Amino acid sequence: MLRLLLLCGALGCGADQAAPLTFTMLQQTRVSKGSSEFWGNASLDGQLSHLLEGLNVTQVLPLEPPDAWARRQQDVTMYLNYFSQLVKLFSKERPINYTQSLCCHLGCRLFPNGTAQSFYEVTLNGTAFLSFHVCNATWERRWPGREAVATFAERELMKYPKTTRDLQHFLNTTCVGILQAQSAGTGKQSSRSHAPLVLGLILGTLALLGMAIGIFLCTGGSC
Repeated sequence: MLRLLLLCGALGCGADQAAPLTFTMLQQTRVSKGSSEFWGNASLDGQLSHLLEGLNVTQVLPLEPPDAWARRQQDVTMYLNYFSQLVKLFSKERPINYTQSLCCHLGCRLFPNGTAQSFYEVTLNGTAFLSFHVCNATWERRWPGREAVATFAERELMKYPKTTRDLQHFLNTTCVGILQAQSAGTGKQSSRSHAPLVLGLILGTLALLGMAIGIFLCTGGSC
């Protein structure tokens, strides 16, 4: 029996039970010659829950009722359209002949002991650009070069509650609440904490909006 227990420990038996529950979102935006392309997804404990393709976001898991989800879809489409129009406007004023790839990775983890950890990371062309400190709702520059771009984007993002306090609430409360409901086996959030899951995607585009403004302005030398 002792040998069996030692062997099980060496092979990681029961490790899946100790693994944290996770809810993650990945959103990518490609900006090139005045046009924007969007894609991404969200996963609940490793299972695809949402899919973003172009201007359409789909709820794969039935986490929200149809009427509520229809409103979320409309909100996302409206905002992504607004983002695209803004990119076109800045592109006309300051043409950029190269491609920018922006990626937002955010989510939370719920550990077996009840503690939680949230994160939000942004990369630009595959390089760490900004990160969000959930505990104090602040953005931090991660960009190794072109400091003016990251500094401008950080300053712009800190001006808007949706990229600070609302984002903090989403990661600390809504996101963790999703996992707590999953852990309890209910599969649904309580009415008090029932906030749109797609809010994370909207917040992601808000962050991208601030960065796009910074990138375009700084490229034109107007930081």
